[in-house]
Amino acid sequence: MADLDAVEDRIWALLEPYRNELEDAMIYGMPSLRWPGSGAHDYFAAVKRSAQKVSLYAIAVDTWPEALEGSSEAFRKRRTGKATFSFPTLDEEMAAELEGFLERLYQPYREHHAG
Repeated sequence: MADLDAVEDRIWALLEPYRNELEDAMIYGMPSLRWPGSGAHDYFAAVKRSAQKVSLYAIAVDTWPEALEGSSEAFRKRRTGKATFSFPTLDEEMAAELEGFLERLYQPYREHHAG
């Protein structure tokens, strides 16, 4: 059985560098990070844990799908919804992929908000 505490902690650790510019918020009861002053649905990332996985919601991927370019098939298979990426486990290789994806996604998200 996966250690979901470790999976969740790792996802939040990967999101930590973005806290310099983003603010904590809530969306549908999930903790999220968003550009200061942006609307509820304009978040960068939200995290939700269930009994079997930890999900990362990255709604910005719908606007900037090119952030997925270069991602492995294994990473793309973690996409379980329009903007949801589910992680029942998170090994070093998948964490590195997630880190790269977040970096690619944050660039256009930041440019859009910072103007």
